[in-house]
Amino acid sequence: MSQTRREKLAAKFREFLAPENVVDQPTSLNTYESDGLSAYRQQPLLVLLPENIEQVQQVMRVCQEQRLPVVSRGAGTSLSGGALPHAEGVVLSLAKMNRILEVDQLSRLAVVEPGVRNLAISEAVKSLGLYYAPDPSSQIACTIGGNVAENAGGVHCLKYGLTLHNILALKLVSSEGEIFEIDQRSLQSDGYDLLPLLVGSEGMLGIVVEVTVKLLPIPRCARVVMGVFDSVEKAGDSVAAIIAEGIIPAGIEMMDNPAIRAAEDFVHADYPVEAEAILICELDGTEEEVLSQIELVEKLLKNGGATETRLARDEAERLLFWSGRKAAFPAVGRISPDYYCIDGTIPRKALSAVLSGVRALSEEYGLSVANVFHAGDGNLHPLILYDANNEGELEKTEELGSKILQLCIHHGGTITGEHGVGVEKLGEMCVQFSETEREQFHAIRECFDPSKLLNPGKAIPTLARCAEFNAMHVHEGKLPFPELDRF
Repeated sequence: MSQTRREKLAAKFREFLAPENVVDQPTSLNTYESDGLSAYRQQPLLVLLPENIEQVQQVMRVCQEQRLPVVSRGAGTSLSGGALPHAEGVVLSLAKMNRILEVDQLSRLAVVEPGVRNLAISEAVKSLGLYYAPDPSSQIACTIGGNVAENAGGVHCLKYGLTLHNILALKLVSSEGEIFEIDQRSLQSDGYDLLPLLVGSEGMLGIVVEVTVKLLPIPRCARVVMGVFDSVEKAGDSVAAIIAEGIIPAGIEMMDNPAIRAAEDFVHADYPVEAEAILICELDGTEEEVLSQIELVEKLLKNGGATETRLARDEAERLLFWSGRKAAFPAVGRISPDYYCIDGTIPRKALSAVLSGVRALSEEYGLSVANVFHAGDGNLHPLILYDANNEGELEKTEELGSKILQLCIHHGGTITGEHGVGVEKLGEMCVQFSETEREQFHAIRECFDPSKLLNPGKAIPTLARCAEFNAMHVHEGKLPFPELDRF
């Protein structure tokens, strides 16, 4: 794209956006060249920062007229390259649309703009005895619009659900600049249920400009118990045992030894650094209910092989136990030049088998892997440690990551739990879904965005992309990595 073209487009957008809200200088554009998956980078043509819905509509009409690809972006904490810019397009940053528009205490809902931080919602309604349940590890920074795009979860998603289960209505701007709304505040609604289609659609079906979220009463009592194990398999089996007993914890998280050591060095959460694995299990509800469940969970942990259980003495220690888990990603970043975060989901019964498989693959590739899990719903986040300065190490890391994701598929799981597909998992989409299924995905996308300007090249692989992936990974005529059968 010539500099003259960039200048002309910037001038066109400055007709209705404040001059500082049109970013066109190369040094400033570099700020937006990647999301949390920094292994992939691309400078955009322009970055636009609208301040209201009308400006978003105007942006989309100009982009439609100029045939400019549009990548919408929140805080950039996403981890699959979903916000990777298009070289010939604009990044539409919604960071300045950050107002909480309405709080309805009686109906327990809040209407917010997409740039509102996840944690800011709970902070705003805490005095009312309410909170917003989904709590991704990046909740201090991530925005609700990005949460909708990726269907983000968090450590409490087992009991309270993902973003989808905590959204009541969406307002979006189409690729043509028109507004459409999906509202499910009523228990009965006519027509197709489009909310599950739009939540998790990775910015490919519309630009989210307003979100109505559910608010929940803050639990009267919450207690955390930690189980300490001498093997990851015992910890994995204990998760299944707790759920099988009919207990639904508010959250149950698992960390292996490398993750434990990294987190402890970083936040000093009083984790047992010699343990092979820990489980952090939170129960909430009435005090009587929590006390009875804590007693049963401690018994199940000990029966499952826990060498020790630790019950948080007070609220401060409860938050301390969680602080290590929530800081696991930055903690690992302190001990390795680079790390690659995998996001796959498996049935709970497969936890032990998949953990063993990940360990074997780690040894095979000579790359360390630190494991953290949303263990209750089987959403795993292996962190592959590598050094991008070593020639070929990123490529080796990517292949190891692909094998881990295909191991998830092999055990009846899926290639993403909450990070989305983005550009990272396009190849693995070719493994999980048939050509017919992928054609349906493209057809749905075309219904919403016939010009294909919204986040092009993401989430849904083309036939050519799948042919390329398959050609790279065919082994003796089989697709792909048949050696995973050994796990």
